[in-house]
This record gives sequence, structure tokens and C-alpha cells, in this order.
Amino acid sequence: MIPRYGLQMRIVLMEPYYGGSHQAWADGYAAASVHDVTLITHPARFWKWRMHGSFLTLADELEDDIARNGVPDVILASSMMNVASFAGAIRHMAPGVPIAVYFHESQFSYPLSPADRPDATYQMKNWSSAAIADLVIFNSEYHRSTFREKARRFLNDFPEYKHVEKVDEVIDASIVLPVGIDIVGLEPTRSKPTNPPMILWNQRWEHDKGPEELKAIVSGLIDSDVDFTMAMCGEVFVSVPSTYAEITELLGDRLIHSGWADRDRYVQLLNDATVVLSTAQQEFFGIGITEAVAAGAHPVFPNRLVYPERLANFGADPKVSLYDSTDDAVRLIIDRPHGAAVPEMAEKARLFSWGEIAPRYDEVLGAAASRSGRIAR
Repeated sequence: MIPRYGLQMRIVLMEPYYGGSHQAWADGYAAASVHDVTLITHPARFWKWRMHGSFLTLADELEDDIARNGVPDVILASSMMNVASFAGAIRHMAPGVPIAVYFHESQFSYPLSPADRPDATYQMKNWSSAAIADLVIFNSEYHRSTFREKARRFLNDFPEYKHVEKVDEVIDASIVLPVGIDIVGLEPTRSKPTNPPMILWNQRWEHDKGPEELKAIVSGLIDSDVDFTMAMCGEVFVSVPSTYAEITELLGDRLIHSGWADRDRYVQLLNDATVVLSTAQQEFFGIGITEAVAAGAHPVFPNRLVYPERLANFGADPKVSLYDSTDDAVRLIIDRPHGAAVPEMAEKARLFSWGEIAPRYDEVLGAAASRSGRIAR
């Protein structure tokens, strides 16, 4: 593919929390773009400090990169940093270079950990990042609309000069670009086990992914005397809610995989899954569930967050995929549909592959560079 905007661009992608979905996003786009994408990253730990302090270290690293490779045409920054402060820190080394900020998630609606207390600092960093960036990108329409609503409410609590009137201006100018997925090795037409069905829950083992709800669903399946196996596949951190250990104990021999999986094992689990289940209390896009549907799994998701939007993308019937209670979830898993519906959904889910999505990023970032005068049309 020939870039629309003249010569190949140089894009620097800044990701201070390089792990999990953030790493998948950065690596996926860098590999699929027709442009030269350089990654400047920090390890995925100490997220609060990344939000506070990464902008300065990333600015130093960008300066080193510019000394070696020249000034980039556009900078794509993760929302896990203070983009407003970063813009100030690089003004002398990259004047006129547009900065696009990509919102994987935002602190306006992120569920508070039991170990944390409310702190408006991080919401303000998200808002200032959006207000200062040349281009604001959200990973879903749900995320964009939630940010608009929550930012208005948040800013209205301040005494004066509240910025509330600026929220619509910023969000109206924003765009939605989904995260791409890696579909290599996924086999949606592969025969799925039906007796017992294999249920895949592929989330981080953290409080915001709904451990109590997951426990209730697992208990309901066991009490229903339905035969099933389950894979709980995802990152497990040092501090894990105790409910997850209770779930694994409940499952016993039904649990065929627990915790992190390398790519080969993960692809195998995706291909084997009959059902992909989510219990998340926070989800702005859903890479894992999109991968599973692209591999031919039937979705069973809560009727909240981004899931209605994602199911509409898949062409799924909400009546057989969205639950309002844990009893509903158990029923949907037991009565899951069979036949042509799943391959049809898989085909639509595969439209989220990086091969389909990266050209959209290239187009948008090329337009931003063109508007800034960095490259000519």
C-alpha cells in the first residue's frame, strides 16, 4: 500500500505503560502500519507514577530519538501519561509536531480499587491531555460518550473557570478508532466442543474484571449440574483479589487453564472455546473478547459498558448474548445457539484485525501531519 500523504511518515508512539492491551495496541499498529513507527516505552508498572512523571522521561527519550533519527511527523501518545505536560517539555525539540492522544481507558469511570481512595488528580490529567492534544482518539463510541458525560460532571464541581463549555468542543472534534487484533492462527470454522462446552474467561485477574460476578456464574453452572470445562486466561499480578482463588477451587478439575498463557497456548484456547464470557466492571474496548469471537466462540457479556456496542459490531442477537443478572448468564451459556450464527459473528469480528484497522490509523495520522504542515498532500 502506498501512503496517501506523499512520502512515508515517521511516527513516534509513546507508551509509558507497555504491557497487556497497551502493548498489544502499540506492537500491533507498529507492525501493520505502512509508516515508520518508533516505540518509546516504559514497563507496565506503577501506573500512578507513570501518570505523574513519565512525561519528563519520555521527553528526554524523544530528544535522544530525534538526535538519531530526526524530528517525527506526528507523535501518538497513550493516555497513561500527562500529555499536556509532555507537550510543554518537547516544545523546543519538536515545534509544530502534532500530538495525538489515544484513550485506552480514562480515570473518569474506572472503578476504584478497594485499596485506593478518590483522587481527582488523575481525572484532571486525562482532561488536560484531551484539551491540549491536537487530536483525541477513543477506542470506542461508548468510551467517547462516557468521557463527555463524566468530564462535564467532574469539571462542574470546581468553583469557577470550570472549562465545562470546552468539553463538547474537544469531544466533538475527537474520533473513534478501535484497537486492532491479531487474527493469525485463529480458526473460526474449527469444530467446537459441545459436550462438555469450553468456557473462556480471558481477563486480567483484578478487581475491575468482576470476580464476585464470575464466582456467582460458576456456582450457578455447577448448581445447574451442567457439564463444562473452563479456562481462566489472563495476567495475574502480585496482589490478586481472594475471590479468584475461591473460583479456581470451585472449578476443580473443570479448570483446564489458569493464569497467563503464551501466544501459542492462548491461540489454542481461543480456537477451542465454545463460549467467551465476560464479567467486567470496566471495559472500554475488549481485545480478548473480540479475539475469541473472531475465533468462533459465542459471546456471553454483561448488558453494560462497551458490550452492547461490540455485539452490534458482531451482528449478534442481544437476547442470546447479553445478561442482566448472573442467573441470565448461566441460562445463556447453557442455551447458547449453535449453527451458522457463530461463523457469521466471527467474520465480522475479524474486521477488527490490524490489517483492516491500521490503514485507518495511517489515514488519520497522515491528515493530522498534513494539517500541521509537516507533510504535503
